[in-house]
Amino acid sequence: MTIASYFLGFVLSSLPAFAFHLWKGGKFGKILLYLLFSWAGFWGAQILGTSLDWEFFAIGSLLVGFDLLGAILFLSLGHWLRLVGTDEG
Repeated sequence: MTIASYFLGFVLSSLPAFAFHLWKGGKFGKILLYLLFSWAGFWGAQILGTSLDWEFFAIGSLLVGFDLLGAILFLSLGHWLRLVGTDEG
């Protein structure tokens, strides 16, 4: 992967976190948490998709479709884990 691929991946992996934060709202700490989960899901899906040789909407060496699904899955999981045991709903 090139530097441009990593930069594009960083931008694309941040977009679901910002969209999720706009949807759910919250303070600055939540956006950092959402960014971490989105990055982990995006790059984890990239590693998994590359190792299994799966392609779904690839842009260069980035498997964008698969990666965005991973980011959304991790964001949902992170949001759910954050809500477990709290009074927020």
